[in-house]
Amino acid sequence: MALEDVLTQFDAVIVGAGFAGLRALYSLRAMGKRVCVLEASADAGGVWYHNGYPGARCDVESYDYSYSFSPELEQQWRWTERYATQPEILRYIAHVVERFDLRRDILFNTRMRSACYDEAGARWCISAQDGRQWWARALIMCVGQLSTTKSPSYPDQDKFRGRVIHSGLWPKEPIDFSGQRVGIIGTGSSGMQMTPVIAEQAAHLTVFQRTANYSIASANAPVSDEEDRRIKASYRQRREQAWNSPSGLGFVPNKQSALQATPQEREQVYEQAWRRLGFGFALAYHDILLNQAANDTAVDFITRKIAAIVHAPVLRDKLTPRGHPFGARRPSVDSGYFQAFNRDNVELADLRQWPIVAFTEQGIRTQDRLHELDVVIFATGFDAFTGSLLRPEIKGRGGLTLAQKWSAGPLTLFGLAVADFPNFFIVGGPGSPSLLSNVLVSTEEQIDWLVQLLRHMDAHEQVEFEARHSAEHAWVEHVNERARQTLYLSTDSYYNGAEVAGKPRVFMPYSGGVRGYRRLLQNCAARAYEGFDLRGQPAAACADARPQSAAPPHG
Repeated sequence: MALEDVLTQFDAVIVGAGFAGLRALYSLRAMGKRVCVLEASADAGGVWYHNGYPGARCDVESYDYSYSFSPELEQQWRWTERYATQPEILRYIAHVVERFDLRRDILFNTRMRSACYDEAGARWCISAQDGRQWWARALIMCVGQLSTTKSPSYPDQDKFRGRVIHSGLWPKEPIDFSGQRVGIIGTGSSGMQMTPVIAEQAAHLTVFQRTANYSIASANAPVSDEEDRRIKASYRQRREQAWNSPSGLGFVPNKQSALQATPQEREQVYEQAWRRLGFGFALAYHDILLNQAANDTAVDFITRKIAAIVHAPVLRDKLTPRGHPFGARRPSVDSGYFQAFNRDNVELADLRQWPIVAFTEQGIRTQDRLHELDVVIFATGFDAFTGSLLRPEIKGRGGLTLAQKWSAGPLTLFGLAVADFPNFFIVGGPGSPSLLSNVLVSTEEQIDWLVQLLRHMDAHEQVEFEARHSAEHAWVEHVNERARQTLYLSTDSYYNGAEVAGKPRVFMPYSGGVRGYRRLLQNCAARAYEGFDLRGQPAAACADARPQSAAPPHG
């Protein structure tokens, strides 16, 4: 009998069966909670289920981009590459689902349409697009930061006779680009990863670039048996190092300033980082993202690396990033992106010089010419951080919707909870380290904290938790203050909502580091969940239904 026919009332409904949703399911089920997961897709995996484009690969090392809750899983799973490909990550996720019998509590092909909080009953009513409904004490959103795709809309786009694909919704069947004229629009991580792979297959590849992007060589390599044994022999120490690092990557930032080092010392440090650290290159010196002059030294090194790779001078100039600091937008990690432009069948279309005018039946017309194409790939990214949270209609107290609450930008406490939305928990939400960290480390940290909160509530017979307005506003100001200490605000990016026209321009991830964030969560719990109201009966049943002001959480 199907799960929906057996139970419609749960302790928690989790939305999303990616890394976060699966971890939340495992952890809450281990508490003895009745849990149901709603997943819009046909299988588990989240972003990794959909982003199956050629070259899709994680930019965090495999041993760190994995669950830490099971030492047995750590020891028995064998990663094959330093930076795992999408198929290998999906195999890992499938193994976890089967190993821990998670599938029986997941409803696939079930997209959440809405959720409404029942104030008198202190519970959520969650509805799917097909009309099914579930009741739950807690609603836990595990929808990811990069899961709602963003597609451009060009004049006459529907007239194109060829195939159009979005990198974030990649078809499940294999695609053969042999003999095809392919166009890639976008030079973020997806575009940079797929370019060298498709270049080897296609008859001709045109990369449409609006903004040149920084990218670091992945330094990828197969994992030898000796390296696998060495890592597994000290896996707990490796985890501890990641948990206590600012990024969750395990790399300890060089405490020396880039400006204190001699040019020769900097060159040696940057060369070592380029050859080994991948995404961690930004940690070669602690002030790369804090000081423009220090950042300039990293930019100079990367620029020279690009110059040494790209042969044609004009093309090299166009591919060199300018006008924004390295790391202020999330840098890519690639395997041969710049080298691909040395191929005779690869062309760069500079959209700053010659913007796209319209699609035609034959391809894409820019201001200077017609690019005849058989396939167009939109590697145009996502409505980051809030896109998937605002897609369903979520109503809190008094019918207030989350979209209304966040009309000027997201308000959260720790990126986890929202005032006026009791028993509502976001994993990796705006205001948490999320995409400025190893997301797996941040995800597990937040879910473990939620489990601790729920255990506390059970012990004290409490039925409702809710962030206080004063604490919420104090947290958002703290997030902004930490961002002002960095170079992140110096350019437009999806960090501050610039990726979608009309989106509120606010800085969304927490830049205070994984270690500092964890200490704040721990302090909050140690101070009887300071900044939250925990209630033994619904606030609707209390005389003072509105949360009272209180001092914000502090470290």
